[in-house]
Amino acid sequence: MNIEMITAATNRLSGNVRRTPLLSSPMLDEIAGRRVLVKPECLQHTGSFKYRGAWSAISALDDQTRARGILAFSSGNHAQGIAAVARAFGVPAVIIMPSDAPKAKIDGTRALGGEVVLYDRGSQSREEIGDQLSAERNLTLIKPFDDPQVIAGQASCGVEIAQQAADMGITQADVMVCCGGGGLTAGIALALEAHAPDMRVRPAEPEGYDDTTRSLAAGERLRNQQEAGGLCDAILTPMPGEITFPILSRLCGPGVVVSEEEALRAMALAFHHLKIVAEPGGAVALAAALFHPGQFETDTVICTVSGGNVDPAIFARALETL
Repeated sequence: MNIEMITAATNRLSGNVRRTPLLSSPMLDEIAGRRVLVKPECLQHTGSFKYRGAWSAISALDDQTRARGILAFSSGNHAQGIAAVARAFGVPAVIIMPSDAPKAKIDGTRALGGEVVLYDRGSQSREEIGDQLSAERNLTLIKPFDDPQVIAGQASCGVEIAQQAADMGITQADVMVCCGGGGLTAGIALALEAHAPDMRVRPAEPEGYDDTTRSLAAGERLRNQQEAGGLCDAILTPMPGEITFPILSRLCGPGVVVSEEEALRAMALAFHHLKIVAEPGGAVALAAALFHPGQFETDTVICTVSGGNVDPAIFARALETL
């Protein structure tokens, strides 16, 4: 991974992804006790930042490889990004999704043209299913986070943050990123290292699924004891990625862990004050900034809202927290 790869990916994405804004609200600043800026990747195509990585990875393939089709594993957001980009390129996409993924994400992936193969997290291996499908149909696997081209695509979000913050006169900030396997976190960290070196990336995670926070503290990759069942499905991964973790170790500050209730309340506040829809996993960075003020020393915190693909019942539950 290097800045040249990120620059090339950002150039390929230009005109194909949305340049999401930096949003603010005096009420959120008051709650946090500092300036809070929100990068709403929930407004990205397919409702999450994953579209960036999907476009970067699929556009980097040669025509012959791409035409044979794409394979992906995902609980939903990577699935929808891959399905949408594959359709834009006119190639097939097969997505292996857990059967307990949110219905909105399964339905959304199918609506975008993806062929969905469901599996049981407890009794089946997505890797084994993927190996069989790949062998049978000669598909190219694009991993959700441990793929250099995916990370380079997610880094375009960091390039935008650096440019937008500079336009606002901001050069120093903690940048809170919703963190699962670490693709977005690593990508933004690499982009800011090159374009805004006085900003520090911090991963945000939900309680019980804080593998990155614990791994950073321990200096080695640690697993979560559980891999499913939490509200923050978009960022529930077994452990940090092999490619992403060394980047996080080198560039990131300590992680911040939030409760599911805090994530739900952050969703409600984002809707009320910014008029955006966040899913639970996409709201943990904002929850960290709003409800854990003692974790920060900077005057400004920039937060990603990484996705907004939430089932209506969960969103209604979030709104009831205010």
